Amino acid sequence: MSKINKEFYLRDDVVGISKELLGKYIFTKFDNKLTGGIITETEAYEGISDKASHAYGGRRTKRTETMFSKGGVAYVYLCYGVHSLFNIVTNKKDVPHAILIRGFIPTDGIDFMLERTRKTKLSKDFGIGPGKFSKALGIHFSHSGMDLSGNKIWLEDRGLKIDEKNIIATKRIGIDYAEEDALLPYRFVVSKLK
Repeated sequence: MSKINKEFYLRDDVVGISKELLGKYIFTKFDNKLTGGIITETEAYEGISDKASHAYGGRRTKRTETMFSKGGVAYVYLCYGVHSLFNIVTNKKDVPHAILIRGFIPTDGIDFMLERTRKTKLSKDFGIGPGKFSKALGIHFSHSGMDLSGNKIWLEDRGLKIDEKNIIATKRIGIDYAEEDALLPYRFVVSKLK
């Protein structure tokens, strides 16, 4: 088990990295509560040239500025005024690539996750959906800009390899406004872990 190093995030292939994140473990430690699990669904956003990206056309706002950071930090934004959605910023500084984490399988701190989500037991779809993912792990939009090599939110490679035949590539969800870019196969889902 080893924490993923900064170099992993600094590469320029956001689509490739998005796929490589499947099977990696993500952990949070807030208020001394360790929670985590295996990433099973991701979506890549290719920055300035991607009509689905918050940074399309080089748009820089107070909210999107984090996307222009050097890779390896969290970009967390509020969706519909309710859900905090967690993204991983990749590439070098000023290239706003990001990967939305859409789903995971809980492995650590399940009691804490149930408490946060006000559930009594894990359901089949407990960690599916970006809002559910963030809520379970205690990730809040105030964590945007947090370094992913620290001790609050981090990723680990525990050697879990996902067979290519168990990865489904599809178009992204909820971005019909992105015209032709809405059809890009930038969403990756694990159909089976082994």
